[in-house]
Amino acid sequence: MVGQIAHVTRTAPDQWVDPQHDPRVTGADPVGEKETVWEYLCRYRMTLVLKCEGLDASQMARRSVAPSTLSLLGLVRHLANVEHHWFRRVLQGSTERGPFELPGYPDVDFDGALPDTTCVEEAWDAWHRAVDAADDWMVGENLDREVPFDGGTVEARDVLLHVTEEYARHMGHADLLRECIDGRTGL
Repeated sequence: MVGQIAHVTRTAPDQWVDPQHDPRVTGADPVGEKETVWEYLCRYRMTLVLKCEGLDASQMARRSVAPSTLSLLGLVRHLANVEHHWFRRVLQGSTERGPFELPGYPDVDFDGALPDTTCVEEAWDAWHRAVDAADDWMVGENLDREVPFDGGTVEARDVLLHVTEEYARHMGHADLLRECIDGRTGL
């Protein structure tokens, strides 16, 4: 389901992809705050895809260390919720629940990450939908716009920076999780 990265033989096997094939290098030269931060977010998203590339359902659902329920599949599900929460709920005012939210069960995104092909496909589908919706919304978004949040207000810029920070933190987790699965390290 990941399917966004063409498989090519690597000349630098210690890296995820050879530099000339790295999909995170877009050649874009962003101008301005919004474009620059958005470019970083897009690269972190692609890093998630790269770290999960080639894994089966069992590997995607493999937990880090007990008692943690952290897994790559859990991260995909969690980040689908993050995208939905911040871009749809906070910025757009949607009341729709996130794809992996269950009232009273805050860790269902991680706990429900099962070693099942359908579970993996559902996670990637939800993540892609959330990312696409966020991308579509942010095209016309003004970063100075304030929206009600948590008894006060928050600027769209804070939301964009927070989601980028969330991905950055979790890509460190993804690095370690992938290394535990098959020893693969690198960019």
